[in-house]
Amino acid sequence: MSSLTFLSDVIELSDDLEAFNDYAIAQGWSDGLPLIPPTEARVERMLRGYERTSASVIAHLPVEESPCSIEKIAINAVMAGCKPDYMPLLIATVQAVADPAFNLTGIQATTNPVAPMIIVNGPIRHRLNINSSYGCFGPGWQANATIGRALRLLLINVGGAIPGVQDMSVMGQPGKYTMCVGENEEASPWEPLHVERGLQPTQSAVTVVGVSGCFNILGTRRAAAMVREIARALGHVGSNDYRFAGQPLCALNPTHAESLANSGYDKARLKQALFELAKRPVREFSSPRFFEPRSRELGDDLPDDRLIALTEHPEDVFIMVAGGSGAGVHNLCLPSFGNTRAVTVAVPVLS
Repeated sequence: MSSLTFLSDVIELSDDLEAFNDYAIAQGWSDGLPLIPPTEARVERMLRGYERTSASVIAHLPVEESPCSIEKIAINAVMAGCKPDYMPLLIATVQAVADPAFNLTGIQATTNPVAPMIIVNGPIRHRLNINSSYGCFGPGWQANATIGRALRLLLINVGGAIPGVQDMSVMGQPGKYTMCVGENEEASPWEPLHVERGLQPTQSAVTVVGVSGCFNILGTRRAAAMVREIARALGHVGSNDYRFAGQPLCALNPTHAESLANSGYDKARLKQALFELAKRPVREFSSPRFFEPRSRELGDDLPDDRLIALTEHPEDVFIMVAGGSGAGVHNLCLPSFGNTRAVTVAVPVLS
């Protein structure tokens, strides 16, 4: 018998994994993959250290604006396969996605395939064994896979974003199962993302970015050519980033990041170059009406030769270093939903 008093309903089911998963699917609780039954004992272990605050509401999650308590986070973390040590990071992640700047309401209900991407910085990467090197975007790493999955289950079970009901993404994408990665700070020639966004190197942090997918760039070590290739990949016609002036992300492998740094590119210069090279003329798009969400910034009368930038400011192009070093020549571009802004939250150190 649990020593905690749970606010969530307690449902008596047979101690059978298949029976529980069948029930969860029927209730709309599942992401389609097998879930770990959130027994009272498992949830209590997840809540260790949070017993007095388990009822505390961290945020209200759209689409249904339902209260997301620490207890709800623990229940969904159990189902996702998380370890109890992940709880501080999960709580910070919920705080981040609930920030109005992130526009979770739009992300939850849009027809776009956008998914929240979790980027982890600081010492917590090592403490939780979060992968930032080879294969960091998956598969095969428990922390990366289950932390991202726990957020998705919360967006379904608390936020109510059931595909085809409230989540109206036309096709979805694999990142809507899970997308959590650490930045490879040790292999980066530049300051890490959380420091760039105002935190100290010794702090742990989570940054959430709304990304519409990811695609590979087969790069070269010739700096000028590499920058052009990245800009062309980020700046594809039809991107929501052009429509809303978004915040696209490029994940560079350490070898290419070092080559760029050795060629004189710091983050600011690289962002400025990508900002300029990704500009495209209005005539390449379906219609000037494509840019209506930016009418206050761009105006209404857009001649065919007017160059449109991917973002409003160069600083809105996000750069991180991830993956393994060595002979690999691959980088990832991750276009954003456009109508969203990244949010960074410090992860508290528990005594």
